[in-house]
Amino acid sequence: MAKKPKTEPAVPTKGELEVLKILWKNGPSSVRMVHDILSASVKDVRYTSTLKTMQVMTERGMLQRDETRMTHVYYPLLEEEKTMGSILHRFIDSVYDGSISNLLITFMNNNKSSAEELKKVKELLKKLNKDK
Repeated sequence: MAKKPKTEPAVPTKGELEVLKILWKNGPSSVRMVHDILSASVKDVRYTSTLKTMQVMTERGMLQRDETRMTHVYYPLLEEEKTMGSILHRFIDSVYDGSISNLLITFMNNNKSSAEELKKVKELLKKLNKDK
């Protein structure tokens, strides 16, 4: 009997991630609510596109749809912290060859990094160093 291949959790596309962020922040929501929030930040988003995206996400196991009410409500099945961690690991692997130090060097040399962000990173590094 052949082994079933391990299925990795679905990795959301950029558009799917935007939907997940809305659901994580606002809780279970209708397509209309998600669409209205998306429309406020992204131009030219059609309701049918939002609906189709959320239907595909349901098929891919990212969302669950509650059909007990007239208006269907969608729930995220992916945990925010795990999903963001997975995306970050893939990013570090593909862009920085798995090197977190190279990522941090780029971050520290980035002109967009605020003094507050840099301070937080330095404090975190100090704390990590003390814990070892």
